[in-house]
Amino acid sequence: MLLRAIRVRPGDDDRRWPFTVPAIAAVAREGLRLTSSFTVLLGANGSGKSTLVEAIAEAYGLDVRGGHGARRYAVEQAGTPLGGALDLEIATGGHAVAGRSAGFFLRAETALGVLSFMSGQQVPGYGPPPDEVSHGESYLAAIEGRFREPGLYLLDEAEGPLSFGNTLLLLDRLRWLADQPGTHVVYATHSPMVAAVPEAQIFELDDRGIHERSFTDLEMVAQWRAFLDRPDLFFAD
Repeated sequence: MLLRAIRVRPGDDDRRWPFTVPAIAAVAREGLRLTSSFTVLLGANGSGKSTLVEAIAEAYGLDVRGGHGARRYAVEQAGTPLGGALDLEIATGGHAVAGRSAGFFLRAETALGVLSFMSGQQVPGYGPPPDEVSHGESYLAAIEGRFREPGLYLLDEAEGPLSFGNTLLLLDRLRWLADQPGTHVVYATHSPMVAAVPEAQIFELDDRGIHERSFTDLEMVAQWRAFLDRPDLFFAD
């Protein structure tokens, strides 16, 4: 494992957004103790899962716009209240040093621009430009080329452009990474496929806070099972 715990340093103002989001407020009060090197964050839109992943990226030194770590950025981005307050406990007992962090942040909102830029600059491991292949193929090229070394791998709904089979390929690579010393995967998603990864630690974010769950107890899983069993019921007049 790489990350042991996520905390908010005492004394930060919890009356500002995003500390008003129930799940973020719960992290600020109690922190998160991580027991697996594969962490899954589940929640509806607005539950705070993307906000938390972005803050982890900022606290660890990965660019919140996405891309690989351990590099210099042409344009620095202003910090956020949560990212500036987050304290990451890493396995060595120290703390992450901003700007010196290996890993990758793959976020759906900015991935196309990041992959296009990196491919255009001929950065190793990014594959052909996205305008020469499908969106999903550009994702897979970056995953194959850059998801190799120990570090922190953050993903925010990265399965979006991928087919069922290619999502399995992504998860297989992430499982392999999570088994490597000094590596941690944190994945924010709506997908029951991601939540089903064996030995993953699952946190569900909702309007009551953030809670550790088992796969079989997830409401999302029950909803998908009901839909796949009788989809006609969900389209009844």
